[in-house]
Amino acid sequence: MVEKTFEGQLIENRVIIWDKDSAILYDESGYGKPQPEEDPNRLELELVEAAYLVEKGKLKVFVKENEKKKKLNFQDLIEIGEKQINQFHPQFVVYSDLRDRGYLVKTGFIFGAHFRLYERGVKLKRGPKAPHEHTKAIVHCVPEESAFSLPEMSRAVRLAHNIRATFWWAVVDKENKVTFYEIKRLTP
Repeated sequence: MVEKTFEGQLIENRVIIWDKDSAILYDESGYGKPQPEEDPNRLELELVEAAYLVEKGKLKVFVKENEKKKKLNFQDLIEIGEKQINQFHPQFVVYSDLRDRGYLVKTGFIFGAHFRLYERGVKLKRGPKAPHEHTKAIVHCVPEESAFSLPEMSRAVRLAHNIRATFWWAVVDKENKVTFYEIKRLTP
């Protein structure tokens, strides 16, 4: 990954890096989404991505208050995330765990889950993909004391199966340790 430390602005629940060079974070490591897609002039990060990059020292985040920049630290971003995003804490723990293991992790809202996971070493690209460049797993994060709906889980597993991915149920315990359960659909 690039050694440059970027600066981003918190706007609602996203962090925008107003730097043309920021597209390198996407191209090399899959962070954020370049905007506009053709000839991007900024990179939009999900709050979980921004918090992770701040924790790793790759990003500094500020918010504008009365036309002045106020710097936000890692703990500030975690608190903002917990106020604005349902189940932010388990999502951050799981995102960090997967990124630290070398996986490419993107949001999975399109599949009704928190994340979609790509194989280690895959770089995002537009257009036709090789089989190993497709989504490997759909990941849903929950705290260990959380209740869940079996029909909801069944739908998520079926959807993952339809795109030739597996479904991972990521359970975060009170010590912030993650246990991943791979759930597959069996057909007789």
